[in-house]
Amino acid sequence: MNAPRLKLSRRRFLGGVSLAAAGTFGYAHFIEAERLQTSQAAVPLSHGDREPLRLLHLSDLHASRLVTLDYIGRAISRALTWKPDVICVTGDFVTQRFARGTDYVKLLRQLSDAAPCFATLGNHDGGRWSGEHGGYPDITWITDVLRESQIRLLHNTATQVRIRDWPLQFVGVGDNWAAHLDVETAFRAVDAKVPTVLLSHNPDEKEKVASRHWGLMLSGHTHGGQLRVPWLGATPFAPVRDQRFVSGLHHWNERWIHVTKGIGNVYGMRINCPPEISFLTLT
Repeated sequence: MNAPRLKLSRRRFLGGVSLAAAGTFGYAHFIEAERLQTSQAAVPLSHGDREPLRLLHLSDLHASRLVTLDYIGRAISRALTWKPDVICVTGDFVTQRFARGTDYVKLLRQLSDAAPCFATLGNHDGGRWSGEHGGYPDITWITDVLRESQIRLLHNTATQVRIRDWPLQFVGVGDNWAAHLDVETAFRAVDAKVPTVLLSHNPDEKEKVASRHWGLMLSGHTHGGQLRVPWLGATPFAPVRDQRFVSGLHHWNERWIHVTKGIGNVYGMRINCPPEISFLTLT
């Protein structure tokens, strides 16, 4: 006697698909999007003749309705337990217009209270691209927030500091998507004898600064791909031309490029790509 065949109705099939989709979204939004990870890497900038320096690299905080200040505050608190010597934030502080500027200042001030803190801006922070996508058409709002937070904004400019026995130079370039990139102005006062860290939100700008003096470039923008789908990886969702530089530390043209996956996200989801706090040890 033949066993009865189970017939799967279209309604039951679609119901199963919908349930799976809802489960995936729930995990991506409620768990993965805030499943903070840490990464560590060593970057040789001084030929080993100085004591190691701890650099905290944060990016893409994306304060918004979906990425809450409570979550960003937890990320900052966790990052500062490492006791960094210097902090760099490489843009996209917000996703679109953001009403809680005063509260944001209180959070960001924790960074500048902990160590010298430098920042550059991303395409979401203000400018041409942002103005066309529901955000600020200029950088006035974020400039005010960073000034009140006592975070030094490097917008097509450079500065020199001394941290313990390290003379260091930090250069920040404006974002190209925002139509703010001005390499000539940014590097005008750069001293080629001083170890230099470059802050550039988008790693694709490396070719535009290839002829300039820098040893380590810090970037974000990619979110590590944000949605790493099996068999597809990060490539379809990483907003960069050069897919080699989506996350991690890379050696390029005798220099180093570090791309962090970032703290926040857009659309409120991450899949197989948790947010990241990056600890770099300069040696």
